[in-house]
Amino acid sequence: MGAVYLDQGKHEEAISMYEKSLKTTLSVLDHNHPHVAVSYNNIGAVYSNQGKHEEAISMYEKSLKITSSVLGHNHPDVARSYNNLGNVYDKQGKHEEAISMYEKSFKIQLSNP
Repeated sequence: MGAVYLDQGKHEEAISMYEKSLKTTLSVLDHNHPHVAVSYNNIGAVYSNQGKHEEAISMYEKSLKITSSVLGHNHPDVARSYNNLGNVYDKQGKHEEAISMYEKSFKIQLSNP
């Protein structure tokens, strides 16, 4: 439901749904489970769409930390996290940081045909 709200531009409703999902996920799974990382990523996407860059970065970094530690540094989900971080840095005008994130994402994508 959070994705539908996000598509509709209903950011507060999307955040609410994603936070409920995160809370439920954390109640049954380990804090380092990939599903938890997905929840953080989804919340980060809403914050990014709202222009809440620091909040988005925080969520994307949490997702990155989990995915890289659980799935490995060359997993496509890690590439997605780097790409999402790059998008936020680009929106902030932090082009060097954005390029760094995009390069990391691209390198992983190349290693996963």
